[in-house]
Amino acid sequence: MTDSILQMRDITKTFPGVKALQDVNLDVRRGEIHAICGENGAGKSTLMKVLSGVYPHGSYEGQILLDGEEVRFSSINDSEAKGIVIIHQELALIPHLSIAENMFLGNERRGTLGLIDWHRTNADAAELMARVGLKEQPVTKIGHIGVGKQQLVEIAKALSKDVKLLILDEPTAALNDTDSEHLLGLLRQLNANGVTCIMISHKLGEIASIADRTTIIRDGRTVETLDMSDPGATQDRIIRGMVGRDLEHRYPEREHVIGEEIFRVEGWTVDHPTQAGRRVVDGASLTVRAGEVVGIAGLMGAGRTELAMSLFGRSWGRYVSGTTYVHGREVRMRTVDEAIEAGLAYATEDRKFYGLNLVDDVRHNTSAAGLDKISRAGWVNGLEELRIANDYRKSLNTKTPTVLAPVGKLSGGNQQKVVLAKWLMTEPEILILDEPTRGIDVGAKFEIYTIINRMVAAGKGVLVISSELPELLGICDRIYTLAFGRITGEVPIEDATQERLMALMTMEKETVR
Repeated sequence: MTDSILQMRDITKTFPGVKALQDVNLDVRRGEIHAICGENGAGKSTLMKVLSGVYPHGSYEGQILLDGEEVRFSSINDSEAKGIVIIHQELALIPHLSIAENMFLGNERRGTLGLIDWHRTNADAAELMARVGLKEQPVTKIGHIGVGKQQLVEIAKALSKDVKLLILDEPTAALNDTDSEHLLGLLRQLNANGVTCIMISHKLGEIASIADRTTIIRDGRTVETLDMSDPGATQDRIIRGMVGRDLEHRYPEREHVIGEEIFRVEGWTVDHPTQAGRRVVDGASLTVRAGEVVGIAGLMGAGRTELAMSLFGRSWGRYVSGTTYVHGREVRMRTVDEAIEAGLAYATEDRKFYGLNLVDDVRHNTSAAGLDKISRAGWVNGLEELRIANDYRKSLNTKTPTVLAPVGKLSGGNQQKVVLAKWLMTEPEILILDEPTRGIDVGAKFEIYTIINRMVAAGKGVLVISSELPELLGICDRIYTLAFGRITGEVPIEDATQERLMALMTMEKETVR
């Protein structure tokens, strides 16, 4: 008999009007790394919230067995007491507190009279930080370290709770390749030391490299569990299970009809907003033509997002110099309103913070950037707003029961479609997409690519920033590379390879200058 640390049997979870999970079964063996795959909205995170007590016993149907015994968790504290710790995609850390303070928040190291023993707190934190490879001081503020290191703090925090089953929800979604590889190496190390791991991820290459078994969930139901050592457990097999069909081409075909130049940037130079003299974008020049998808590739810190945001109404940094042209006419975009008026739109990489109002509904988020198109004398035409939001919901295939639903309740892929709807409503000539498919599944990615193709087929231009080189190679006509804030290369797609792009992205600073 297989030694199972966890069994979830016939789990069914219903929200008003929606059955999120239907008779889902999950079996996790002791000492394995078990991946869970599925499209956005398939029910993966809901299942983990049931397991961890976020959704308490009684709010769902089914049975959970831990070490062969039934458990009924009323809260996340109950599951942690049994050694189950979940690290959510949105990290639960307080930026103004130190690493040590965050690590033991709610689990404080106390001394005499119930006061916090700071010496013991920092010493214990230093020991746990060493286990995960963090070299910072325990008193370092969380806000002063990057996202990759914050993930390591969360894992160290889990280790402080004597974790037996560690659940990670999209742990590498916001990390660069180096941080991702370090994190995966740490998971292998923890696994070798007896920690069982469940990892939710959309990155199929990572799953293939680290998982022992993979359970696929589709539309709230268990599809199958694959043994990753089986030669038949390919990425295509996982995709077929996730979306219910073969994706013969992960990037939809399109007819490449390139027209005249519609957007040009010359000598764009921007300094850091608070650090005087620190140049972040240095003399960048690029063009986008009608019907063309142009990519920007660069490592973390190269200045990709800074370039995009500064172009979009100077919404980042201190403008130094540079000119922009739309259809050959010089335009000054000193504010976001002027940028929209000139025909630019910018879909941010951080949809939850900059792109959407998560507590408001789909309707209002869709119309947020284009209210002038449905307003007269300062009054919004509510019926027209509702009609347009519904039209975009249908045309972009956004999965929501109604446009009056809060956008924060949607899956990541559907939130991204609302962001696109918001900017498409402004009828832009040039759409800048910053990490448009980050944290969404392969099926939703395909739909995003289809939307991009639809836009360029209408004679518009699209500028795509992505950390995934295969994505850029799959959808672009040309790719610019960026290093240390400067354009280091312009490569037509027929000459582009990952190796060539990486060589241009990793040029030494002295060479770039």
